[in-house]
Amino acid sequence: MMKLSAIRRLLLTLALSSVLPASSFAASADLPKELPKELRIGFQKSSVNLTLLKHRQALEQQLKGVKVTWFEFTAGPQMLEALSVGSIDFATTGEPPPIFAQSAGSNLVYVGAEPAKPGVSAILVKPDSGIRTLAELKGKKIAFQKGSSAHYHVLRAVQQAGLQWSDITPVYLAPADARAAFERGSVDVWAIWDPYWAAIEQSAAPRILATGKGLVNNLSHYLSARSFADKYPKVIQVLFEELTRSDTFVQKNRDEAVAIIAASTGLDKPTIASFLERRPRSPVVYLTQNIVDEQQRVADNFYQQKLIPKAVNVRDAVWLPPGTKL
Repeated sequence: MMKLSAIRRLLLTLALSSVLPASSFAASADLPKELPKELRIGFQKSSVNLTLLKHRQALEQQLKGVKVTWFEFTAGPQMLEALSVGSIDFATTGEPPPIFAQSAGSNLVYVGAEPAKPGVSAILVKPDSGIRTLAELKGKKIAFQKGSSAHYHVLRAVQQAGLQWSDITPVYLAPADARAAFERGSVDVWAIWDPYWAAIEQSAAPRILATGKGLVNNLSHYLSARSFADKYPKVIQVLFEELTRSDTFVQKNRDEAVAIIAASTGLDKPTIASFLERRPRSPVVYLTQNIVDEQQRVADNFYQQKLIPKAVNVRDAVWLPPGTKL
């Protein structure tokens, strides 16, 4: 007898087959004979499309004979460290982590991106905090993950307020440690992204000093090792098709998506529902000139503030499928 979990996966697969036309699989049907023995994927709690893809097991169905393994990371910088040393093959992060990695000499490449999500990050203070404006960040301790999207959010907030980076005291902490420091009052401010933002909203109701809107774009980037992308371009294509199918499912089947992501992340359903409410449609595309230009602006800003050791040319790390160009 088929187990209940297997029945649910089957029903989900059938549901997903109805949200995109069969033509979207035309290209991936012609897979090369040479496939990797293993596909190692890094993801984090904010990786909605990857979380759905992991649950669906669609890659195992599309890439017959390939062992697909999944590794969860607390944030993008840690994930790209693993990518840089060859521990994973495919990863997704916000804008800053690949900039920091490229500046440090990593051979990773950008292979794709999701659209801007400025509304999924926030700079938070406690409800009774005396901090009311961005200018009042001067002299304050601000917790965030170094080299993450929150790092750039804080930089842009400081600049928007007319302050210098030296006017604040950055406290570099991973999300869980940053939350603990924020709750016990060791820091004045916490800059964070969803679903960590949504989680603390449910329990502590912090006050929002600023979201990303008007400050940062919060694009998500997909990355790989250049050697992997060059050798297996069709695998990258299948990944993008299936990730986009997952995003379509999130938009059309919100309640079921909330339940799946909550079970995967260990977060409660109200937290995930709040997170997804702020998240726009997020199909995955290969990089365009506009995306590269935006990423270069972020990189230049970090370098001008002396927050990365050397300038980077984002274009040097862009990978595109054979026969295509920006």
